[in-house]
Amino acid sequence: MTQPNVTANISLGYELGNLYRPFSVFSVLTLTLLAMLVVATFVWNLLVLVTILRVRTFHRVPHNLVASMAISDVMVAGLVMPLSLVRELYGRRWILGRALCQVWISCDVLCCTASIWNVTAIALDRYWSITRHLEYTLKTRKRISNAMIGLTWLLSSVISLSPLFGWGEIYSEDTLACQVSQEPSYTVFSTFGAFYLPLCVVLFVYWKIYKAAKFRIGSRKTNTITPMAEIIEVKEAERQPQMAFTVRHATVSFQTDGETWREQKERRAALMVGILIGVFVLCWIPFFLAELIIPLCSCDIPPVWKSVFLWLGYSNSFFNPLIYTAFNKNYNNAFRNLFSRQR
Repeated sequence: MTQPNVTANISLGYELGNLYRPFSVFSVLTLTLLAMLVVATFVWNLLVLVTILRVRTFHRVPHNLVASMAISDVMVAGLVMPLSLVRELYGRRWILGRALCQVWISCDVLCCTASIWNVTAIALDRYWSITRHLEYTLKTRKRISNAMIGLTWLLSSVISLSPLFGWGEIYSEDTLACQVSQEPSYTVFSTFGAFYLPLCVVLFVYWKIYKAAKFRIGSRKTNTITPMAEIIEVKEAERQPQMAFTVRHATVSFQTDGETWREQKERRAALMVGILIGVFVLCWIPFFLAELIIPLCSCDIPPVWKSVFLWLGYSNSFFNPLIYTAFNKNYNNAFRNLFSRQR
């Protein structure tokens, strides 16, 4: 009766012994870079949040959408990435127990899903402000943006909390594995709700923005005003010969060679949305392809590639504030004023 217990203890001791193996130079360098990514992501998103809170002109749309995105990204950096880094330190095994595993996975899915849907909300807001700027008034914009923020966090909560009510298992005590539920039905639900649906939305939005921009460029042409020739007759007296002359007005042509202020603003917004979407797709598509295919085909990939795909997705939270603030001069000025006051 004691032989299985002895074997299990020996196996567990061997597993724990592997957790404390010495690190190679490459591992130390990789972990250092990941730690720097965690700190940079947290600081940059926190800076965006502080700027929005301190500058009164940012207390309106679309900055509420940016604030929601920064909150989700700062939660990724503050709650999710540090525990993921601890997991990497111990050879991608979880030593912190079942309860903390459930908290970590729930926060991971909640924050990353909210970050993705916030990017989608910003893209939709830019699309409506470019293509329907007459109907998309400030009041309408505020109402719609608040609704999108509420739906973003509601959907993210539903996806993240579902495994806690029995939809698959996220922790294995035997293998010290802590991962998103591999239940096939949950895999389809979570990956489509967290990535593939917003991916379709942002790609459709950018295609419409591109079409609108192309249409406006094609419709800009030379405007010409050509009045019809007028004949003015001047009579001096009844019996005198009539004296007539013709005045022909010259054709007036003008063309707007430069862009208007609105066109420049729309072009910058379209470029910002394009880069934001492109980086979002590049960062997350490897992870979500693996998350969808692996449980459905009962296959596996090397653990190191799982870590690469996961941290590539996390890096999207670092790039989001960089991309948005780089195309907004108001944020650059606010950052300079914030640091100058601190001095």
